[in-house]
Amino acid sequence: MLEAGVALAIATVTGVAAITNKLNTRMSELDRRVDQMELRIAENYVSKADMEILIDRVEAHLIRLENKLDKLTFR
Repeated sequence: MLEAGVALAIATVTGVAAITNKLNTRMSELDRRVDQMELRIAENYVSKADMEILIDRVEAHLIRLENKLDKLTFR
């Protein structure tokens, strides 16, 4: 009877360890996939080059506005 209980305990512990290992592996894979998705979204959302072009355009418009305000002020 004792041997059957020990065998059952070992089988239970082994089964729980296998399930835990499988869950941890799947969680790690899911975490890796989420990280890849976040990186892909961050890279493709607005590229650095496009942002620099937009900032240059806004800055050019602001400079034009400043020049117009200066002309109005110094009249």
